[in-house]
This record gives sequence, structure tokens and C-alpha cells, in this order.
Amino acid sequence: MITPNIGIAVAATGGAAPDGDAVERAIARLRAQGCVVHSYYEHQKVHQRFGGTDSARLAQLHAAATDPQVQVVMALRGQYGITRLLPHIDYDLLAASGKVFVGYSDITALHMALMAKTGAISYAGPMICDDFTNPEPVDYTMEQFWSCLAGPTHAIESDDASAGNPECEAQGTIWGGNLAMFVSLLGTEYFPHIEGGILFFEDVSEHPYRVERMLLQLMQSGVLARQKALVLGDFSRYRLSPHDNGYDFDVMLAYLRNLLPIPVLVGLPFGHIPRRATIPFGAQAEVVSRGGRFTLTLSDYPTVHRA
Repeated sequence: MITPNIGIAVAATGGAAPDGDAVERAIARLRAQGCVVHSYYEHQKVHQRFGGTDSARLAQLHAAATDPQVQVVMALRGQYGITRLLPHIDYDLLAASGKVFVGYSDITALHMALMAKTGAISYAGPMICDDFTNPEPVDYTMEQFWSCLAGPTHAIESDDASAGNPECEAQGTIWGGNLAMFVSLLGTEYFPHIEGGILFFEDVSEHPYRVERMLLQLMQSGVLARQKALVLGDFSRYRLSPHDNGYDFDVMLAYLRNLLPIPVLVGLPFGHIPRRATIPFGAQAEVVSRGGRFTLTLSDYPTVHRA
């Protein structure tokens, strides 16, 4: 259920919206549901593939963070662009605002940098495009977001009982997001140092060998050995070729399960898919896997209550 009178700011931290009219319809829909929406995105000021120049997009993010009528700052869309802004973001301002910053994909870099710089928790969750611009918003995605925002705890169940998930139990800080964005920050000041965590990943249009290569990089750099479990979401829209000779995602997964030092679970409803869970980056998490399915229970994260 939507929290009445919640203030939502829209900021274009990355790509531009494909359809400015669809953004306006999404904002109107949110307002009709009782939200107070403040949009800092101006479709006529699109710059190249971005939702504005670098300085304009940075200004949108900072303005949203200082808006006293806003509790949630939602990214317009992901695509690409936040990496350009990382050296210029006022992370203390964002953390001190007490606002929930929401997005996924490209926004993974913001989640990571905010955690690394301040320890603040943000949400891997829906964005205006395409979650709210969709003529028929996906019930599961909407329910996950509003339920998580209301708190105080949040639960996610895996999709597929036939995935061959190992039985396990683990507790720790949950972190992750888009795998390519995550790995791109390895070795930088924007990469959090988290011990005993639970990692979650998704990606799109990445061949299984690229997914394997990135996960091996995390293993070889020592990141995976410091975690308790790895939970994978959706990895789709890639193309196999005859040269793969039987090497596909399942073969890659079996190889990793025999190699990696932690349990690898699949079936997390998260990624570049319409039906997507909301996951607070930095929350405390417990994952319990039994009979092929797992439940992820999240707690100790920021929420927004009735105004």
C-alpha cells in the first residue's frame, strides 16, 4: 500500500527518458495515488544520451536531496551516467538528508559510493522508466517497493524450486546490484569494504563467460572469500553461438558452484525484468535455502511512514 502524502523527487542521474510524455503520465499517476511529486528532470534539456549535462544532473541530485518536502529520491532511469558524477557528489549531503535514494542498474554505483563514503543505506528498487511509465505497472514490483518502504522488515522469496539451490543459512549485510557496475568500481574509493555480507547480482545482455569472468575477478581479488553467500537474480538477453559448444549459463553456474568459496543461489526476482523485488543496499539480511527455494528477510534499513 502506498504511504499517503509521500514526497518523491525525480532526478535524472543517468540516461534520458525515451518518451517525455510517458514521464509526465507516470508523475500524474503517482500524484493520483496520493504522492507529492517534485520532478527535477526537464526533457527538453536532454544532453546527448543523458538526462542533462553532467553538471545539470549533479544539480538535480543535490536539489532533490535538499528538498524538505521529499522523502524519496527516485532515479529517472539507469542506462549510464552516474559514474561521471561520482567524484562530484556531496555524499555527506545525501546521507544527512535522511532521504531514501532509489534505483537499480547504473544506480548501483551510487549505492556503493554512498555506502563506502558514509555508510548510508539506499534502495535497489524501481525507477520512473520503465516501472512507472509502463501503461500497466507490474503488481509485484509495486507491492515490493511500497511494502519495503513501509518496513520495518521486508521479505523476498525465490522464483524457482528446480534451480538446484544448496541448503544453507546465512546472515549479514546485503549488498550488490548490477554486476558490471559493481565490478567497475573494484579498486576505487567508491567500493565498500563489507565483511561477512550477502552479495546479490543481476545483469543484462552479458554472455555467461563475461558473468563468469567478473565473478572470478571478485573471487581472485578476495571479495567473495569475505562474504557468506552469493544470490543471483536475472541474467538474460544474451546470445549464445555455435562456438560456445554447449557452454551456457547452467554450465557456467555449475562450474562456479564447484569453485567459489561460498554458496551460490539462483532465482532472486531482481534484474532487468518487469517483475522485480526491492532490496535495501546495506540492510541486515538473513537468507534461508531449503528444498530448492530460499527466503531473504531484510531488516534495519530506512523506511518512510505516513506523513
